[in-house]
Amino acid sequence: MEKGTLIEFKVQGDPRLGVADRPEGKKNWVVIDGSGQSHILHPRQITYAIDKPSYQPSDIANFLAEAEPNIDPDSLEVAWEFLQETGESTDPASLALLLFSDQSPPLCYAAYCLLSSDKIFFKRKGERYEPRSVKQVDEVRHQQAREAARKLEWEGFLLRSQQAVQRSATADTEAPTPFVKWDKTDRLRLETLERYATLGDDCSQKSAAQEILTALDYGTAAEDAFQLLVDLGQWSLHENLALRRSQIPIQIPDEISAMVQQRIDNPPPDADADRLDLTHLKVYTIDDESTREIDDGLSLETLADNRKRIWVHIADPTRWLLPGDDIDLEARRRCTTVYLPTGMIPMFPEALATGPMSLRQGQLCCALSFGIVLSEAGAVEDYSITPSLIKPTYRLTYEDVDEMLELGLKAEPELNAIAEWAKRRRQWRKSQGAISINMPESSIKVTDEEITISVLENSQSRQTVAEMMILAGEVAARYGEANALAIPFRSQPTPELPSDNELLQLPSGWVRDSAIRRCMPRSEMGINPARHATLGLDYYSQVTSPIRRYTDLLAHFQLKAHLRGERLPFSPVEMTELTQGVSTAAYEAVTVERQTKRYWALEFLRREGDQVWAVMLLRWLREHENLGLVIIEDLGLELAMRFDTPPVLGERFDVRVVHSNPRQDFIRLELVPDDAVASEAVA
Repeated sequence: MEKGTLIEFKVQGDPRLGVADRPEGKKNWVVIDGSGQSHILHPRQITYAIDKPSYQPSDIANFLAEAEPNIDPDSLEVAWEFLQETGESTDPASLALLLFSDQSPPLCYAAYCLLSSDKIFFKRKGERYEPRSVKQVDEVRHQQAREAARKLEWEGFLLRSQQAVQRSATADTEAPTPFVKWDKTDRLRLETLERYATLGDDCSQKSAAQEILTALDYGTAAEDAFQLLVDLGQWSLHENLALRRSQIPIQIPDEISAMVQQRIDNPPPDADADRLDLTHLKVYTIDDESTREIDDGLSLETLADNRKRIWVHIADPTRWLLPGDDIDLEARRRCTTVYLPTGMIPMFPEALATGPMSLRQGQLCCALSFGIVLSEAGAVEDYSITPSLIKPTYRLTYEDVDEMLELGLKAEPELNAIAEWAKRRRQWRKSQGAISINMPESSIKVTDEEITISVLENSQSRQTVAEMMILAGEVAARYGEANALAIPFRSQPTPELPSDNELLQLPSGWVRDSAIRRCMPRSEMGINPARHATLGLDYYSQVTSPIRRYTDLLAHFQLKAHLRGERLPFSPVEMTELTQGVSTAAYEAVTVERQTKRYWALEFLRREGDQVWAVMLLRWLREHENLGLVIIEDLGLELAMRFDTPPVLGERFDVRVVHSNPRQDFIRLELVPDDAVASEAVA
């Protein structure tokens, strides 16, 4: 290269013209651009050079003025069509002659600019450019069109997101921003944000989510993705992340809903056409007022010898489905009804679960009825299991029944008798080694984000229903064991309880029950009957909630097939596999229920601010760290608390919530001095 050579080089990726001024070292040159700025360049940095070394930096402006009007990409397509047909390659000088019929330096440079910036028609090979085939050009254009569409979608998504965030910010004003109409292409990006907010660093699309967050001027943490989704109006501030992290299906597929409606409109033939008619019996269904899946009822019958037969009627969902049909498989996929403070996620579609499957008052209902005669002590003396027809007489709440039992209504002798048999039954199980743990259970309900927490009392009505359900479970297990049926038996190993002396050293009541509960092993499920330690039963199988628990439904399938004298729908191997899979899914559902309940409990305590709560120390979690488990007596909530000066077990004291963050699952309590409580009471 000589002094005065006009060359092109790049500064931060942008092409620029300059004139070679002088050598710098062995290989480099000092180049001066049109603004008089000097650059030291290595030959590799030079992208184009004019052969005639006769230029000054002041010539650059005129040179560009002559070249730039000829840099028209449309003209390149004309040249490509010609060269593609002839199969010839080209270079800037040849292209200038073809396009402009002239090879002056400015026109050659214009041709070079066309070729070097082209991404469609030519590909460079050495110093020359070869025309692409028609197919290759079509593919490149298709890719460019797709890229342009993606860019347009991206820009549209960012614009709509900004509008949605603005609307969120102005929602409480007199003139909020209008609702944003999302495009269907936005859904994938919103789902990317949802996965990142849900899974955090474990999300495989973390980078894509962070790109969105950065473009919208948010931080790049999973918490920022959560906040963005709230600001976009996609999520509630109290979005249930525990539920989202689970595999629990939330929506019923449309095809299943359609199938359910068709089945309700056209009921299938009843496999148990010779059901026992028990419509003459008075049937009590007892549940919480909010319960809509009514799956059990109670009756009492006086036999000819004046003995009493207790009837436990269980809803019969198998009347409406067959093992392995689509509705059954959808229930199997769900495995259980999930009960959350904000509402339930049913195992069966609601139209079935709360409709023909439920034991509805005044309606003719199909049931699987357990007729049981107890001895005076409360042991099972005789029993029968039969598909039946019943007509529930009363739809009662636990509060209704408690009031009726307390008043001893003579008009309902059957209800009073059932309650008395439940007491005998409870005493009999205790004599068989049943372990009684009476810890308070809290009920948390959230309606329109208003939280109510109440303690469920272990009332006579609840004890009565619980005993009758346990009784039906024992009878089902007895039948299964006697006939060697592969049904889901539930068992529990004998726990290693504290010695009587150790228990006597603990305060009676909740502290002692908490110590016993801590020792209880998890229950187990299998197809072989085994003892259930807590219940004090040699055999036990859950059969009383077939609308809500899939293992109960499996037991119904097997029991009813055997009662009809048919082959069982599930072999022992199949039943083992099913119970294992369903048990795993059910445990996940219980975990989600527990985590969701705790979230709303912490949110309730956060909202209550400076409220003073009476608590009791139940047990030590890490005594050497003064970390104990306390229970808020009015709410039935158990929480960890650290003490400066350790109290004794069973001691009652007052606390206040210092900090509660439900999203981070964190709460800190502090002791309230007695004199502070007294002062507040006076005030």
